[in-house]
Amino acid sequence: MKLAIDTIPSAGFQAQIDAAFGAGAVQPFAPGNPPPADTEVLLHVLAPVSAAAIAGAPGLRLIQKLGVGVNTIALDAAKAQGVAVCNMPGVNAQAVAECALTLLLAVLRRTVALDAATRAGQWAVPSAVLDTMGEVAGRTIGLVGMGNSAARLARALEALGAEVVFTARTHHADKPWRQLPLDQLLAISAVVSLHVPLTDETANLVDPLAMKRGAVLINVARGGLVDEARLAEALRSGHLRGAGLDVFATEPVDRADPLLALPNVVVSPHVAWQTPETLARSLAAAAENVRRLAAGDPLLNQVI
Repeated sequence: MKLAIDTIPSAGFQAQIDAAFGAGAVQPFAPGNPPPADTEVLLHVLAPVSAAAIAGAPGLRLIQKLGVGVNTIALDAAKAQGVAVCNMPGVNAQAVAECALTLLLAVLRRTVALDAATRAGQWAVPSAVLDTMGEVAGRTIGLVGMGNSAARLARALEALGAEVVFTARTHHADKPWRQLPLDQLLAISAVVSLHVPLTDETANLVDPLAMKRGAVLINVARGGLVDEARLAEALRSGHLRGAGLDVFATEPVDRADPLLALPNVVVSPHVAWQTPETLARSLAAAAENVRRLAAGDPLLNQVI
């Protein structure tokens, strides 16, 4: 079976791929390029899988997302061509929760500014930085969504002394935290962290200017959940204390993006999910679905 992956793996990731599928069994190709025409299984990371890319691989049988979000896949085109699409809920939950916590702490403790000041020989903390530092304990932290990553993050935040509240489309009676409508959560939360997929219903879901004044926004989900122009305005005007962003509406993010010029923003390049541990779990799940495809067995976590 012809397998391809839409990324150029690091040496460590390539070794993990070889261990899961056999040396040379998976053909890497550069993100943004179409998969090889003879591809039967596409291991999908982040680069969009267009209708043209799907049509260009007539033997394609499975697009296996290494993660959860399938908004980067032309699902209608896949369905029309009879291509199965699968994801793997929960496989990256630990890494995403840890990244959200990392970004939150970096914003509250002004890690980037302190690093720059220390490297520049400023041993005394600049007062503009000192006055905007803070702790997790005692803050109300609102989680938008209550999936695997949000639940793990909630437990960590509670252990650090935060009051956790959340909003979700469905009622979660099994969760110990208070569930609120979105508008109420935004009004009371000193930190808002996003943990929902990007769909037509969730696009621009959170208005930064509707958040509590002095709050922090953390986004490790999808950039399109927030109107980035309004986010930049909220941060520039001081309405928001800061933001920690692993995702952007357009990726790779333009170096001229106004968000990158703001000193109260901490950023990373959509790597919340990407740890060797997550990759190992993802490749194991993908290998199982490839085995099932070859055997004619039902696929795991089939979206279409």
